[in-house]
Amino acid sequence: MSQRGLEALLRPKSIAVIGASTKPQRAGYLMMRNLLSGGFSGAVLPVTPQYKAVCGVMAWPDVASLPLSPDLAIICTHAKRNLLLLEALGKKGCKACIILSAPESQREALLACASQWQIRLLGPNSLGLLAPWQGLNASFSPVPIQKGKLAFVSQSAAVSNTILDWAQQRQLGFSWFIALGDSLDIDIDDLLDFLARDGKTSAILLYLEHLSDARRFVSAARSASRNKPILVIKSGRSAQAQALLKSHAGLDAAWDAAIQRAGLLRVTDTHELFSAVETLSHMRPLRGERLMIVSNGAAPAALALDALDARGGKLAQLNDDTVDALNALLPDEITAGNPLDLKDDATVDRYLDCIEILLNSHDLDALMIIHSPSAVAPATQTAQRLIALIQQHPRGKQVTLLTNWCGEFSSLEARRAFNDAGLPTYRTPEGTVTAFMHMVEYRRNQKQLRETPALPVNLPQASAVAHQLIQQALAQGITTLDTHEVRAILQAYGLTTLPTWIAADSVEAVTIANQVGYPVALKLRSPDIAHKSDVQGVMLSLRSASEVQQAANAIIDRVKQTLPQARIDGLLVQSMASRLGAQELRVVVEQDPLFGPVILLGEGGVDWQPDKQAAVALPPLNMALARYFIIQAIKGGKIRGRSNAQQLDITGLSQLLVQVSNLIVDCPEIQRLDIHPLLAAGSDFSLLDVTLSLAPFDGDNEARLAIRPYPHRLEEQVTLKNGQHCLFRPILPEDEPLLREFIAQVTKEDLYYRYFSEINEFTHDDLANMTQIDYDREMAIVAVREINDRTEIVGVTRAISDADNIDAEFSVLVRSDLKGLGLGRRLLEKMIGYTREHGLQQLNGITMPGNRGMITLASKLNFNVDIQLEDGIVSLNLPLNKQVD
Repeated sequence: MSQRGLEALLRPKSIAVIGASTKPQRAGYLMMRNLLSGGFSGAVLPVTPQYKAVCGVMAWPDVASLPLSPDLAIICTHAKRNLLLLEALGKKGCKACIILSAPESQREALLACASQWQIRLLGPNSLGLLAPWQGLNASFSPVPIQKGKLAFVSQSAAVSNTILDWAQQRQLGFSWFIALGDSLDIDIDDLLDFLARDGKTSAILLYLEHLSDARRFVSAARSASRNKPILVIKSGRSAQAQALLKSHAGLDAAWDAAIQRAGLLRVTDTHELFSAVETLSHMRPLRGERLMIVSNGAAPAALALDALDARGGKLAQLNDDTVDALNALLPDEITAGNPLDLKDDATVDRYLDCIEILLNSHDLDALMIIHSPSAVAPATQTAQRLIALIQQHPRGKQVTLLTNWCGEFSSLEARRAFNDAGLPTYRTPEGTVTAFMHMVEYRRNQKQLRETPALPVNLPQASAVAHQLIQQALAQGITTLDTHEVRAILQAYGLTTLPTWIAADSVEAVTIANQVGYPVALKLRSPDIAHKSDVQGVMLSLRSASEVQQAANAIIDRVKQTLPQARIDGLLVQSMASRLGAQELRVVVEQDPLFGPVILLGEGGVDWQPDKQAAVALPPLNMALARYFIIQAIKGGKIRGRSNAQQLDITGLSQLLVQVSNLIVDCPEIQRLDIHPLLAAGSDFSLLDVTLSLAPFDGDNEARLAIRPYPHRLEEQVTLKNGQHCLFRPILPEDEPLLREFIAQVTKEDLYYRYFSEINEFTHDDLANMTQIDYDREMAIVAVREINDRTEIVGVTRAISDADNIDAEFSVLVRSDLKGLGLGRRLLEKMIGYTREHGLQQLNGITMPGNRGMITLASKLNFNVDIQLEDGIVSLNLPLNKQVD
């Protein structure tokens, strides 16, 4: 299955309608009518033994008799014939098929048949697809569709019909409108890869209910979102809704984490969905977050202000020159500010004069203009003159403009004018602010995606030690470890628990307490009691031997009385950590059925409800991602930004979360980790109580994670011809400063050979794209050496694969003053080995005829070298089943 198969579905030159009918109520009639009325210019081939012609088009009795192999077939017959028809289509050479319906019992056989004949399937239970730029309406929708730049992909036929109807009334257009149905074969990730490259699509909106492959979704979404804004509405927040939709149970917050990690934006309800369609249809890149509000009334401006405050938005601050310019033309009773209330007697000229001053100003990034119905500033006239001003003003395309023409009847024509001019327009002040905050949150997610993480200071990561300890526990049949038992595993990753001792009874507890020193804490050990609080199994601040003895006996007595069947494995004795001014946090790792291991951050509490009390992140984490995770938890009210005494040390907590992430990524046997409480006091973080659950694991460690982690196994020590040692390793997001220094030491000639153009400077975004790569789709290997106590990159090789993981474009760049050491060859050999192991079929590259070094190296490594002097390029190709000499 491949992206190439999608071309037949989405850009077909011929379409066969299986089960075409002349009866108006039949699906075969609706499909024929829609295909013919949509203006499709290719061949439409009705297939039915009942009629000589359907809708005026000559019909064919069966698939075998068709005069050509159709690119696309649409099966409109009874579901029981699906398999026979699909096999007949495969024999005919059909490349793609839309299936209207199929029973659950048939789906595995359908997928196997499609795979055998290399047919891509859309559906079953798909409404079909519409591609207005091609005049293609291969759907069962009765609603016509207009051309636009927004692609909409939905897993719900009902939502698809609703959006189509709504968009038609507002004259909003689409580049693609695709109803996935049950996604038996073609899924959201396939379409994201296709739409990311589509020239007619400038933004993408997704309606999701389920995912079949979280890794592929996150990978495809991240790749697509670097080029185009993508908004997601995901239904099924509650367990009941998930059951109704038959989607994977799991934490809804894990969806939030995945969507944010991919650089997308999630909208929460149908109202926001409609707003998002409006926004994406006319969205311009937002240069900043400062919003200026102009209104002809205080009340609508106040509504906008409340909505902005509730969502954490920023008002623009006007400088003195802008305020003076506004005050010079406004009546005395109006004082310039933000929001700017022009009063209900504002004329069209007052509006336009003020807006021109604001456009001239550099104090704002976005301008929200509210217009309430007014006799002195008629809705349509005001809109038309505003459109003219925006189109003529030099900053008209730099400032993001949002219009809110209130009312219904009087504003209808004005809103139509804004739509025609490509300016977003909304019905309410709150809806306008919601749309603006969609842009802001999307911009924040994209910024987060490109932020260079700080390098944490020497984090311990003794994975071999942790693996040995975990395997020892499993070999002894131990699957649950408490604070005392887990201490050595955590220490391997730099995580330190309070010193803990095990006492068999109250007498031994007193002996230990006397040695440790008071005060101490006493905790029950029982594999049968998950929550010690159920039996008051934790006693704190015990200050004498008698208190320890009484507390120990009381805990044991309570267990025997309330839960007589529960096993008691003694008591834990701990020194009391100082809780004065400290903050109690909780860090938990759970296994999500869809996204794999997830990290939860919240505060302590007896009744832990992770879906309500915790923020969620996906591993692996770096320092930047961990910091955003903490800030998100604070903003969401999951944790406080400070205790009663002091501010939370976000950097210190970030480092601890990275250590937890490293542990979870390296050790797939860990099913659950619960640090409760984690005591935060300034820069000190004490792990008071820790529980670790283990299970044997023999699968692919990396496959269980929604995001492929850093591949340690590719690290290799290499000795160059001059005897110097280098570390070859995959590139890291933290490498951005090193990469910038490396490029600065490459000559302009070598950069020209590499990038085919003169590059004066690489921006942060350029370097972020080079260093923050998706290891699933791209690999960059850097050669790193230590010299004079400095770390430096001295060479880079890179391979970027296509979405089908068949071809990869490669490149090699070596520091210009270090040529002749065999560095380029060793790097390229490393990349050839990796891409071959990764399942790619060939490596391709382009260089210039003058780059003799690269051409010679490629020849030595068995590349096919094709010198195309007329085009001034040299094409390099290596089939990866071909071994290197």
